[in-house]
Amino acid sequence: MATKSELIDAVSDAAGVSKADAERTLGAFFDHVVSATKDGEKVAWPGFGAFSTTERKAREGRNPQTGAPVQIKASTAMKFSASSTLKQALNGNR
Repeated sequence: MATKSELIDAVSDAAGVSKADAERTLGAFFDHVVSATKDGEKVAWPGFGAFSTTERKAREGRNPQTGAPVQIKASTAMKFSASSTLKQALNGNR
């Protein structure tokens, strides 16, 4: 797993920019993804994938220690769908 600082270092080196510029750029990207998906929009990067949200209904779960029923509230979850190009790059010619 890459840490935030390792990701900033890698982007900085690959793009030939300062670490501060790389951090600001990555921060702006993630801020935009959060803001747009919060408004119900889908954020897509061709050849990589798309970020969107999905609604989870309220449901009943179980406390794993006691087995007692627990009410789980409805929530919004982030979803990422990989593009076919990314899937092929990860899986090769299977």
